[in-house]
Amino acid sequence: MNRLAALTLPENVPAFLRSEAAVNEIEYLGPEPDRWRSPAEPELNKAQAPEHFINLETADALGPLPHNRLDFEAKVFASGERPEKIGLQPWETTEVWERLKAALREYRALKAAGKDTRGVEAAALFYAGWLGHYVGDGSQPLHTTIQYNGWVGPNPNGYTTEHKIHWQFEGPFVDANLHEVEVRAKMTEPKAIEGDIFDAYVAYLRNSKTYVERVYQLDKVGGFQGAGTAESREFTAERLAAGASMLRDMIYTAWLESAKPVPDPYAGK
Repeated sequence: MNRLAALTLPENVPAFLRSEAAVNEIEYLGPEPDRWRSPAEPELNKAQAPEHFINLETADALGPLPHNRLDFEAKVFASGERPEKIGLQPWETTEVWERLKAALREYRALKAAGKDTRGVEAAALFYAGWLGHYVGDGSQPLHTTIQYNGWVGPNPNGYTTEHKIHWQFEGPFVDANLHEVEVRAKMTEPKAIEGDIFDAYVAYLRNSKTYVERVYQLDKVGGFQGAGTAESREFTAERLAAGASMLRDMIYTAWLESAKPVPDPYAGK
């Protein structure tokens, strides 16, 4: 997903984000947050693990999702719950996107002043690659639900309750069966994201969540075993394309938004 997002950026995005070296770097960084999930770094692992998912059923039961991470965490604690049990995916994703936007704004300023931009280019590439991990997670329906790795609660359709479906779907099945060409063919045309980025990203997560039961239905007929089925391969390609398209559009939007003046925090005071 990271690779396809970088390869399909519009031409008015700076060349340093579209070069062969940039594409390779952004692709490499896709799994980076999972490299922080080692017991060798226990504090880091525990702190950032909730940033990979959100159980929307539990989060929505607390009311509308606030834009600010700390406001959400306060709401969760007030309900007697813990944020790490519900997940912090949309807040982490938005914060990394804002880091990218800030870096691109600095790139513009240094470029306009005729100064060296190599340092900020490296930072922007890191943020773009880092961002891709969470956007990719968000395209996987099981990152949006309490049904993340085996069905819980009433199960009239007899879906698997084993804790295997999550990794089997997004790991071995994808590695063995999905390729760049079929995913790229399903990507949308590049576009700027309109309106608030947090709201747009939450809408993307909610769309992913609509496919949760489809994942279980496909699994039930062996869709993620071996070569799976034509239907399961098609479905997975569509999910990968959704992630690649969203990441590309978020990077593009960060570039466009970075041209806007920074609001004056003291205006009207």
